[in-house]
Amino acid sequence: MTLLTMIEAINLTLKKEMERDERIILLGEDIGKNGGVFRATDGLQAAFGPERVVDTPIAESAIVGAAVGMAARGLRPVAEIQFFGFIYEAMDQMASQAARLRFRSGGRLSAPMVIRAPFGGGVKTPELHSDSLEGLFLHSPGLKVVMPSSPYDAKGLLTAAIRENDPVLFLEPMKLYRAFKQEVPEHDYLIELGKANVVKQGEDLTIITWGPTVPLVRQVAEQWEQQNISIEVVDLRTISPIDEDTVLESAKKTGRVIIVHEAVKTGGPGAEISALINEKALFYLSAPILRVTGFDTPYPVPSVEDDWLPNAQRISQSIQEVLAH
Repeated sequence: MTLLTMIEAINLTLKKEMERDERIILLGEDIGKNGGVFRATDGLQAAFGPERVVDTPIAESAIVGAAVGMAARGLRPVAEIQFFGFIYEAMDQMASQAARLRFRSGGRLSAPMVIRAPFGGGVKTPELHSDSLEGLFLHSPGLKVVMPSSPYDAKGLLTAAIRENDPVLFLEPMKLYRAFKQEVPEHDYLIELGKANVVKQGEDLTIITWGPTVPLVRQVAEQWEQQNISIEVVDLRTISPIDEDTVLESAKKTGRVIIVHEAVKTGGPGAEISALINEKALFYLSAPILRVTGFDTPYPVPSVEDDWLPNAQRISQSIQEVLAH
């Protein structure tokens, strides 16, 4: 076991996987000599050379488009988008090419590739750097969407994503890159994509969340324990596919559900999860499902960021409302 931050776990995973499989190629802006904006690829170009750790032009569509071609021809590229808010430039390559390749070719071709991107608030970034846009890709069949919430999960999920035979969007919460250290096994391990994690057992209420809001939700749940309210916390880890079994089991168990995410409310992933529970577990519920999310506005300027993001006060207000039913 080694104590690692999330960014260290990601760097270690990339290194280990590149040592294991020479087909893995990294590409992205400033990922080589500079090691990336957050140093996720620090030291990897020196270790593997510029032909396997490729500094690209500032062109997200070219980065992902090149990765699709590489993947179709037998390589396993890992492309970095410097900030997730820049993903719009590459959406055609992701949704129209990578996600459809197996379908379009009748199973003859696939796109075993990973698109990594830092995302999420709490670090006071400029515009288009903190946006949580994961909901845009729930409507792209063939594309998996993964978000770790800890160093341990980051290693296991990224290893699984790199070894996956179809494209994976791997979103890394900037706020958690260096927020804490955790014991991470040095040996290989995989966390199944599409399998949620119940990070805290509870009986009175379920909170479903993922990525950057998991530590916050867990902290709020532990505070409510002091009032003898037992809250179950489910970390989805993967929002495409959604672990329906774990979500429904928890909803049926507690009868009360809150969904917390940083993405805007309208059309956000929380709406899909709420619909799922209503379709398959409605008569187990004792209260309406509530969502604590970002607001339906562009991501705000840093001075009001803390009020825009889900916070402990807003989550606790929703807990009170749900428990009142």
